[in-house]
Order: sequence, then structure tokens, then C-alpha cells
Amino acid sequence: MKTVLQIGAGKSTSYLIKYLAEKSSEIPFQYVIADRDLRLPRQILQEGQARLETLDIFDTEKRQDLIRSADLIISMLPARFHILIARDALEFGKNLITASYISDEMKKMEPEVKAKGLLFLNEIGLDPGIDHMSAMQTIDKIKKEGGKVILFESFTGGLVAPESDDNLWHYKFTWNPRNVVLAGQGGAAKFLHAGKYKYIPYQKLFTRTEFFEIEGYGKFEAYPNRDSLKYQSVYGLDDVQTFYRGTIRRPGFSRAWNIFVQLGMTDDSYIMEDSENMTPRDFLDAFLPYSPYDRVETRLRVHAGIPQNDEIWFKLEELDLFNGTEKIGLKNATPAQILQKILEKKWTLKPGDKDMIVMYHKFGYHKKNESAQIDAYLVVTGEDQIYTAMAKTVGLPLGIAAVKMLRNEFKLTGVHLPIHKEIYEPVLKELEKYGIRFTEKKRPLECYNPDYLKKP
Repeated sequence: MKTVLQIGAGKSTSYLIKYLAEKSSEIPFQYVIADRDLRLPRQILQEGQARLETLDIFDTEKRQDLIRSADLIISMLPARFHILIARDALEFGKNLITASYISDEMKKMEPEVKAKGLLFLNEIGLDPGIDHMSAMQTIDKIKKEGGKVILFESFTGGLVAPESDDNLWHYKFTWNPRNVVLAGQGGAAKFLHAGKYKYIPYQKLFTRTEFFEIEGYGKFEAYPNRDSLKYQSVYGLDDVQTFYRGTIRRPGFSRAWNIFVQLGMTDDSYIMEDSENMTPRDFLDAFLPYSPYDRVETRLRVHAGIPQNDEIWFKLEELDLFNGTEKIGLKNATPAQILQKILEKKWTLKPGDKDMIVMYHKFGYHKKNESAQIDAYLVVTGEDQIYTAMAKTVGLPLGIAAVKMLRNEFKLTGVHLPIHKEIYEPVLKELEKYGIRFTEKKRPLECYNPDYLKKP
């Protein structure tokens, strides 16, 4: 009997655990889950559905013993630890699957992985994952029908469901809060628009948003991802006119978030002295010009240019930023870590809250005498705090692909992401059984440069 080893059992793995536990008796295979904290699988699993192993990933001997004994390795650890698991998987000749971006270190392993006839499948969660598969399915279909893709835009967001939306930001944490606070840092956002390369530095990122509406769910805004262009060639769209990938929020979020960016409160590069004794008010005051007379509120309004009746002001008040009595309690903390602690108090999902995943693609194409645009959107709502929409859309694609890899249904070898038809077609088909499907609408093309259509 084959063995599937899952390393990592965090909150985004609930659906993955449930799916693989059910499949383990059908195929069958032995399912092993290893992590330092096994509380989530213990909540989900019935007796005998999986073997649980307590594991510190830095315990090399036990980690390698588990990997050596398995046939397929699933790494659900934080992205920086995947390479540790990948090296072991390569050494012992095991296939590997993750939901994270392919790192440069992972790419360098390609020749050895291929030489051993192994498949290291990455980026098969939500974003990255479902975004790749759904985009490639439509792009390949347009090309097969003789069309030329000239516009591609893709947006994804983890949001709070409308029935649980009870704050002015219309947002709650549905995944790693640290990644939300640090979003957009590390270089300028790059994308292609109407045949022109565009660059937006971090300090301007949240002032350049795009707006759209999804029927039945209202209006949304999106700010650009750091580097959209890394997927242009991957998708086979080297001569596309517009290529843009972004992150979805509700309208007004970015304008308010930009206050934190401009003040420097999202900076993670240095430690603030005496941070453990700071109140939120002290934290805010640390970034404002000194005045012996004016209160923090007055200095913030003047420095950031916020009118007293502006909705941004009410959003800041809602976060309890002006609280001068309660200590934050983080020692040797960076500004970003302190801001995260403040936000977690207000933006953590409450018992009974539901999250929501929104994905939206735009495909503009030209073929023969037709120029048109396809708008495709996906909306998934979570069940509760354990079975979230985020866990569903991250875990199910990974689980489905894992089962198919176990059955040797994928013939690819090497280090890959799921842009190949042999992967995306069966995975997307299976996802539809779980309510994860796109709605498509066709309409006239938004073409920014009509002359582009005349090019051969």
C-alpha cells in the first residue's frame, strides 16, 4: 500500500485533510500527517483515518525517516521551508506537491528532479493555483479556436463574506496576517497596459486601483501584484497587449491602508525601541511630527490630510488606534509586527463568521472578424472558521492533484506549476463537484489600442 505524507497541518489544511482522509479508504493508501501542532487534524479526523506524527521539521532524522517511508510528499509548511523538504524528497526519490510559488532554489533542482523521473508540482492552491489552471484553460481554448489573446487581467482576494461583514474596512484576515501587512513590498509593481510597461513603486501602490463589479456581490477594487510579468511567458502570452494581476479588496480599503504605508507603519526592516510598553496611541505618535501643543489626532489629520468627516478617519478610529491605555505588549517588534497585532484584535474572524474568496479574470481576444472579451468570476463562501473558503480553495486543488499523482495519472517530470492540460483539465473538472466553478460572460472587447488588432 502506498503512503502519502503531509507535512504541515495549519488552518488552511482542513479541506485537504478531510478530502485525503476520505480518499484514503477508496484508493486505498496510508495517510500520514506530521506537524508540531496536530490540533486541527485531531478535530477533523475519525479514528483510523490517518496516522499522526509529532514533528519538528528541524529534527532531521525523524523528518527523513518519514519522507523515506512515503511515496508522495505534500508540504504545507511556510514557503521558506519547502526547499528543506524538497531536498529530502529528491534524495530519496519521492514526488512532491506544494501550494506555494516556485522558488529560485526549487527551479535549480529541475535537472536532477527530471533525471530521477520525479514530479515536483508547485503552485497548485488558490493563488497561485486555481488562477493558473482556469486562466490556461480559457487561453488554450481561445487559441485552439484560432483566436489571439490581446488582453489578460486576473484578480484574487480573500475577503469576509457579506453576512459577516461588520466593520468599516469590509475586511477580516482569512489567511496569514503578516503577508497582508507586508503586501506589495520588495520592489515596484510591474505590469503591461495597452502595449506599455508600467511600474508603480510601493509608496504609490495603494493609490492606483482598478474597480469592477460582480453581479450579486457588489463592487470591488484591486491593487496590482508586485510582478505580474513573471507569468506572461509562462501563459504563452508574450505578444499580449495588456497583462495585469492584482489583489481584491472592497472599495475604500486601499485609500485607507495607504495612510499606514505613508506613515511607515508597514515597515518590517527595523525594531522599535521599548515596543513592549507602547500603546496604539504611542505607536501612531512615533510616526508623526512633534508638537508640544497639538494632540495626536490633530497632528495625524494635518500630516495625512484627512478631513474630520472623511470615512478614512472613522476607519482609523474603529481600529482603536488612539487608545492610550492598553499596551501592545510586543518586545523588540518592527512597525509591521506592531500594526499586525493591532489589526488582529479587530480583524480576526469571530465564531460564526464566514470568509469569501473572489477571483475574476478578463480575457480580450481577436479572431477573424470577431473581437470580444470574456469575463470569468469565481465566488466561494466558507462554512465556518474551520472549513473556510480559503482552506477549500487552497486544499482541494492540492488534494485532487495529489491523488492523481499517487495514481500516476500525470506523465510530466521535473519542477512544474499546473499550466499543462493534463493537470488543469482533470483538476478543474473535479473541483466543479465541490462547487468551485467559474461563471463566464462574453461582451464587447475593451481594446485600448485598436491599431494592435491590425498587426499580423
